[in-house]
Amino acid sequence: MLTEQNIETITLGGGCYWCVEAVYLNLRGVISVVSGFAGGKPDNPSYEAVCSGTTGHAEVIEIKYDASQLSLTEILEMFFSVHDPTTLNRQGADVGTQYRSVIFYHNNQQLETIKAVLAELNGMEIFDNKIVTEVSPAPKFFAAPDYHQNYYNNNKNQSYCAFVIKPKLDKLKKYFASKLKDN
Repeated sequence: MLTEQNIETITLGGGCYWCVEAVYLNLRGVISVVSGFAGGKPDNPSYEAVCSGTTGHAEVIEIKYDASQLSLTEILEMFFSVHDPTTLNRQGADVGTQYRSVIFYHNNQQLETIKAVLAELNGMEIFDNKIVTEVSPAPKFFAAPDYHQNYYNNNKNQSYCAFVIKPKLDKLKKYFASKLKDN
């Protein structure tokens, strides 16, 4: 049963927020996913300003989830499987600090979980290169304009959605099928 105590928030950046948003919208236990910006200046930046790479903001998603159905460890396992955490300020063709791999934690318990997951991943040597994901306290979050929300589901026929986002969703279905919402 969903209670206020079970609701957690985590903020993740793994390149273009459209890609990461699409992954988490499909998970059982996720209450909401909002695309936006965090980690830079000025307050309330425009999409165009963030895309310029001059604001210090990253494209991120803010996830609210029911921790009794989905753990932070599971969220992080999915996060590290659907983007490349070893490239600094780059995801595929998207280059700049706004596309950095980042986890903004909201409390010390989350920080401890993040450290444990990173230690486990580094110990397993899954990646060819070192994980460079930034881990920082959650700064103020700024929601992106409405037309950026639920982008994949509203624009499935666009080539970016078909060639960049859909393969991430296919990977999610392959490896985390038991965590998906019933369709």
